[in-house]
Amino acid sequence: MGNVTWVLGADRDIPALAGVTGPGAFGAAVVGRALHWMDADALFATLRPLCRGVAVLDGGTPLWLQDTAWSRALRGVIEERHGGPLTATCGTSAEDRARYAAALVRAGYTGVREVAVVRRAELDAAWLIGEVCSAMSPGTLPAPAERAAFEDRVRRALPGPGPYREEVPLTALLGRSAPRAPRP
Repeated sequence: MGNVTWVLGADRDIPALAGVTGPGAFGAAVVGRALHWMDADALFATLRPLCRGVAVLDGGTPLWLQDTAWSRALRGVIEERHGGPLTATCGTSAEDRARYAAALVRAGYTGVREVAVVRRAELDAAWLIGEVCSAMSPGTLPAPAERAAFEDRVRRALPGPGPYREEVPLTALLGRSAPRAPRP
């Protein structure tokens, strides 16, 4: 695609991007689950002059917080490893989405709305383990020498060999910037 630019960076990099591109440079910005690590108010305000809109994508309820036997087993292993309950929703709860929607409105976006679809998937133990490890911070990730034991502990805790059925809503918050004069 000739009209898509992939930019990997942090929210704190947006002002530098704005300095290079100028206002109205992008049709839209897409923000993923990592938004829960960012200052949403500052990010949306900084993006607004750059884009005609923003989409905040939510990958669904974290694997360890779903209402299934395999999720509860997975949560048990992770809680045992971390020494306490797991409650963080990683920005996926209804309260989180309402907070992000309010931040979009405060930043001047209009037509803020949520759309959703339901994802149904059959997962295997290797996929679950990979997803969990990808969500861990470097300080909580099992050390290389501990990974095989961690994987074995997860596999033993899961109810049977799988597949493990997942049905989660995937949501997107959408907001539009006010129309601007065309770029010269």
